[in-house]
Amino acid sequence: MAHSLLVVGSIALDTVRTPHGEAPDVLGGSATYFSVAASFLAPVRLVGVVGADFPDEFRRVLESRRIDTAGLEVVSAGKTFRWVGSYEGAMNEAKTEDVQLNVFGDFKPVIPPQFRDTRLVFLANGSPITQAAVLEQVARPDLVVADTMNLWIETQRDALLALLRRVDGLVLNDGEARMLTGEHNLVAAARKVLGLGPAFVIIKKGEHGAILAHRDGCQTDGPTTRWVSSLPAYPSLEVRDPTGAGDSFAGGMMGYLAHEGRYDFRRLVRAMAYGTVMASFAIEDFSLRRFERLSIDDIDARLRRYHEMLAF
Repeated sequence: MAHSLLVVGSIALDTVRTPHGEAPDVLGGSATYFSVAASFLAPVRLVGVVGADFPDEFRRVLESRRIDTAGLEVVSAGKTFRWVGSYEGAMNEAKTEDVQLNVFGDFKPVIPPQFRDTRLVFLANGSPITQAAVLEQVARPDLVVADTMNLWIETQRDALLALLRRVDGLVLNDGEARMLTGEHNLVAAARKVLGLGPAFVIIKKGEHGAILAHRDGCQTDGPTTRWVSSLPAYPSLEVRDPTGAGDSFAGGMMGYLAHEGRYDFRRLVRAMAYGTVMASFAIEDFSLRRFERLSIDDIDARLRRYHEMLAF
């Protein structure tokens, strides 16, 4: 039986333009992608905020899956967080054209009483002050993983460093890892993050995959010591919209860990593989459309192909 999984983060209305077309006012947000990706593997408890303009059909998309929306706050006098962005060429990085934080700008998460015993907690990208406030409302979770970004590293570094002493894992991208640690080499950066508090760190490298580093064994460099692992991205022929790939990666990863209920190095590597596969589906269509026609059999089949690809 899968353990409970809580995510706290943004729910948004996105307008996205890529070389493959445009998708106006579609469902987005870090907690949204995370929740839908994770729900294939484990039940999810979602905490977020939307305005009165949030379409009923989008709420039904969430509730049609194993996602408990009891923590979804609706501000009747406010508007939902909106993001407008575009991609060009290889689509490695989004160009943000407009951001309207709206109700998310004043978001102070309130964890419902029935969510406070959650075993696994994922703090989606947000202010480390807000993320810390979430931890004050949950009772002794088994695993806490946080996401962060360059904005918080630059503007709330002290709060972020304090948060890192309270979490088990950190997820961030390669640029953010270098910014946080001052190390250009990503293995050295990962090792330095471990010294800041987390038991493990996952550094996302976009189309080049991800690196996992774990505190166990990182004090020695013997040939039998395994403390770091690296996985490539799944080779996708069609990339239509990269938005939400990183959050889908985190959702697949945490969904697998919630399903397993154990968090050792071997399972973390396998969790990264699930995350990689979920991200590879997310990028194949705009918003969450690819997930709408996805089954667990599709996920398992792609995971098998991914595993075969890595065997040598």
